[in-house]
Amino acid sequence: MKNAVVLGASGGMGYSLVNELIEKGFKVTAFARNKAKLERLFGGKEGVGIVIGDAYAERDILNACKGADMIFHTVSVPYPDWTEGHPAIMKNAINAAKAENAKLIIIDNIYAYGKQNGKKVEETAQKSPHTKKGQIRLSLEKMVKESGVSYMILHFPDYYGPNAENTLLHQTLKPVSSNKRTIFIGDLNSKREYIYTPDGAKAAVALAMKEDSFGQNWNIPGSGVISGKELMQIFQREAAYTKPVLKIGKRTIWLMGLFDRNMKEMREMMYLYENPVILSGEKYQNHIGILPATPYEAGISKTLAYMKKNE
Repeated sequence: MKNAVVLGASGGMGYSLVNELIEKGFKVTAFARNKAKLERLFGGKEGVGIVIGDAYAERDILNACKGADMIFHTVSVPYPDWTEGHPAIMKNAINAAKAENAKLIIIDNIYAYGKQNGKKVEETAQKSPHTKKGQIRLSLEKMVKESGVSYMILHFPDYYGPNAENTLLHQTLKPVSSNKRTIFIGDLNSKREYIYTPDGAKAAVALAMKEDSFGQNWNIPGSGVISGKELMQIFQREAAYTKPVLKIGKRTIWLMGLFDRNMKEMREMMYLYENPVILSGEKYQNHIGILPATPYEAGISKTLAYMKKNE
């Protein structure tokens, strides 16, 4: 039986990765710092061991990863902490992979690609990030590739799904689940891409189970592009949603940034809501097969059901 560790198991993608790894017969260690949340998510679940620790503390990561064959790194930190936080945590993950001779699977976003030309982005696309956060992500990628560990880097669009609470679409879905007025960040007419976290986890584990997937970057797209207006129509059908939506644009984000550090850091990412980066899944399909792609209607319905059950 293979041993896998999920760093950041209490987050949206981490939660789905733990469940998918169990489904595929792995013994899983779920690592995060919130004991109560880990126990709520995984307590008593067969095949899952819970380890509480701080991703900033190397000893905690090394302890969690003892005996690991694979380490899935899904840990993120608030935007204001990216400059120091992400390099420190990545260093700890790399050192753990070296100590255990384990494979390191990095769950990444699309920031390192920077602005693109509107075409679907393949793994060979030049990465010239124009934002601070994109440059940080690219530097982390370089750190991993120069570390000597066996790695793969997976690029995902924005998440939504069960337990995916630290996402922008969650901020829209949460009020919808209780039929309260919701918000939507960006242009309601602009089409963007989202990935349902269980789909992302299925794709990640499928790649991790193939030896020749390592030493490469992989783009994992969502279920196609969709506009804010189309999402609202799904909310109306799937959740009988009747309230109006408050659109939040660049000017509102700028004003909120005067008083909130996270909003201030978010300003530079607003380009993604005007010129979205859409990923190509052709490489994955040629290597593995059909991409997991739950239709938005089904994914949103399941996510809302999870919210209502766990509120």
